Amino acid sequence: MKRGFAATAALALLASCGQGDPAADPSADVATKAAPRPVPRLVAAKGTEVTPNSERIATIGLLNKRNNITRDLVLKVGERQQIGNVVVRVQSCERTAPWEMPAETGAFVQFYVEEPPSPGADKIWRKIFSGWLFKNSPALNVVEHPVYDVWVKDCAMNFPGEEAKPAAAASPKSAPKASGSGAPSPAPSPSPAPQPVASPAAEPA
Repeated sequence: MKRGFAATAALALLASCGQGDPAADPSADVATKAAPRPVPRLVAAKGTEVTPNSERIATIGLLNKRNNITRDLVLKVGERQQIGNVVVRVQSCERTAPWEMPAETGAFVQFYVEEPPSPGADKIWRKIFSGWLFKNSPALNVVEHPVYDVWVKDCAMNFPGEEAKPAAAASPKSAPKASGSGAPSPAPSPSPAPQPVASPAAEPA
């Protein structure tokens, strides 16, 4: 109980920090592409321990407003992922304990975009956002960019006595998709009505 309360208090405290940066992070190395990696898997907590922050896995939603395509980025804490001219890095993630209400999930996200600082200028990596984002309280911190939007979808971690749950988006749902676009799925055809069973013919007397 105390651990969960401490986690909630830490979320509120870090949210008040706004754009704070938990560690030195020069944007010069952001463009380095990481080698292909497997989807992170959550390690079950040991005994009465909460999953360490370094082993937690965040699922971050990324929207391109120009083409209305969204994708899910599954990142272990400390990892980053580059999608085109965008880099998303997760420095921490947290969620309230199952017995605490109201439930909340948050992640400390750093978001970079390679774009020209002014029309006609060369492209550079710019840090657009660095701070906590909250799933159920998105208004506490907002990523302001004309093309991209970023939000928190999940933080996979375990509390004592809780069954291990896999990280979200490790399925075809994580593939890029156009929100609200595409042809609607055809309605299932109705099942044919059952045919009446013919009664046996009466035997002659």
